[in-house]
Amino acid sequence: MNYFSSDFKLGILGGGQLGKMLLNDTRKFDIYTCVLDPSADAPCKIACNEFFQGDLMDYQTVIDFGRKVDVLTIEIENVNVDALETLEKEGKKIYPASKTLRTIQNKATQKLFYVDNSIPTADFVRFAYVSEIEDAIDNGGIQLPFVWKAAQFGYDGNGVKIVRSKDDLKDLKDGECIAETMVPFKNELAVIVSRNTSGEVKTFPVVEMEFHPEANQVEYVICPARIPTKVALKAQETAMKVSKAFNHVGLLAVEMFQTEDDYILVNEVAPRPHNSGHHTIESSFTSQFEQHLRCILDLPLGKTDNKVAGVMVNLVGAEGYTGNVVYENIAYIMQMEGVTPHIYGKKQTRPFRKMGHVTIVNEDLNMARSIAEDVKNSIKVISE
Repeated sequence: MNYFSSDFKLGILGGGQLGKMLLNDTRKFDIYTCVLDPSADAPCKIACNEFFQGDLMDYQTVIDFGRKVDVLTIEIENVNVDALETLEKEGKKIYPASKTLRTIQNKATQKLFYVDNSIPTADFVRFAYVSEIEDAIDNGGIQLPFVWKAAQFGYDGNGVKIVRSKDDLKDLKDGECIAETMVPFKNELAVIVSRNTSGEVKTFPVVEMEFHPEANQVEYVICPARIPTKVALKAQETAMKVSKAFNHVGLLAVEMFQTEDDYILVNEVAPRPHNSGHHTIESSFTSQFEQHLRCILDLPLGKTDNKVAGVMVNLVGAEGYTGNVVYENIAYIMQMEGVTPHIYGKKQTRPFRKMGHVTIVNEDLNMARSIAEDVKNSIKVISE
């Protein structure tokens, strides 16, 4: 099939910042795109060929949208999987597959998948209701402290909490959840695996992630990760095993813990372009977004090596500010060597909302990390 400057239509479910960055590459290749998103102000709206406003969780809306395009992909997991299954039965090409999405959408099901496929992960207990957790603590079925995770609809630190005492259970959202053993770890790592429909597989270099202690959001992504080569190889091998188990087509971002004993444990996955791969736009021979297109259109995969070291800083809304966004000191950071800001196009800021990111590239990783610290301390996402 001819994808370039043709009648071919690529559909994207979700119109957020990931979709917007993906559209940079569809425009580069002159691939016709259609986007569905519930917000009339979605960041993707300015860059796609056709924009449709609608509920991603509504069965008929997704069906109707899917029938307009030739290949369908996602930039967010929270979509109607029943609709995707129906479209697949009609012969529609959908990546990731509905089966993969159904497993990943639910953290409890996702964890059970790892156990069933002998993929190393932290021990956990599954609960139908939060109220069951206190009984499990009293009866010795689970020990404090542990990590509570809502089974569904968690994102960017939402739906995750460290429970150190019974009092911490009071404000948790009720419903299906898991209680996960806290893992003593050295580093939080991530590997993005790319696989096209012909079975060609490539991994991007391992990245190291530093998290905000309160918001549980990634503050810095550092590539390459500052870990021994044998640990990096183990992380890439584990990520490829996860991708193979899902029989995944597209990008699969695998988040992992490097334990104190240098074991690799899988935390969770995302079957799409991912925050841990944003640096690739500037630092890699092939960006994660171009690679995703190569995967789902069954084109040869691009070179995934780094050209230079890269560090990414997330730009999130500052605490205490809600309203029309202002990026304070953005001109100052743009004077710094190797600094590139990406603004997502969200007009309204609120505390900890992802509003953009900044990539810092340098031949010296330590220098890139130092500049990233300056960037983080200088730019502020506030409101008018």
